[in-house]
Amino acid sequence: MKFYAIIVAGGSGKRMQTAIAKQFLLLNEKPVMMHTLQAFHLSEVQPEIIVVLAKAEHEYWKELCLKYNFNIPHTLIEGGKERFHSVRNGLMSIRDDGVVAIHDAVRPVINSSLITQTFKHALELGNAIPCVKPSDSVREIENTSSKILNRDKLVLIQTPQTFDLGQLRIAYQQSFSPIFTDDASVVEAAGFPINLIEGNRNNIKVTFPEDLELASFLLKHNIPG
Repeated sequence: MKFYAIIVAGGSGKRMQTAIAKQFLLLNEKPVMMHTLQAFHLSEVQPEIIVVLAKAEHEYWKELCLKYNFNIPHTLIEGGKERFHSVRNGLMSIRDDGVVAIHDAVRPVINSSLITQTFKHALELGNAIPCVKPSDSVREIENTSSKILNRDKLVLIQTPQTFDLGQLRIAYQQSFSPIFTDDASVVEAAGFPINLIEGNRNNIKVTFPEDLELASFLLKHNIPG
């Protein structure tokens, strides 16, 4: 059985208010994405790593790898217009059967335990999607009004989202739809049941400047995500 990890790195710096893409921002003296790749490389599963990145950023990434002496093996694949197309490009580079995890490049605090659990459950059930329950009250906005939602019936979805490759290949034969917000939504639309597993609150996605500060704290103090 072969294991793979597709690291999707298509983010920009807009919400971070930076000119540089989020995955390249420095986090504890090296780019964010290097922490992410290192987590998968050092995990018990040790999957083959595929990085999906906009073609225009390939040379820059290679320069960063040289600058920071980053030599974790990985395959570099050209990204697409939408995340859907980027994942499909990464998927098309895999020739064998097995299990693949799809992970946001800007979730650098991901821990080995959660990586292993997603692979274990995907092997058994076909897929594994980590999630956490919201701790805040949640309201749904409609026009000029809003209504409270029962947070006990809601979960927040994380990555890595891990799948049997046969299942994922079938799902990605579909045409792109705006309803595809993540890989689970693509697989669900293809008729497969989604299996949720417990995620980790520290497995944060670096989106805003304060997220970078929190990720730095978590990594420095070896607090798993």
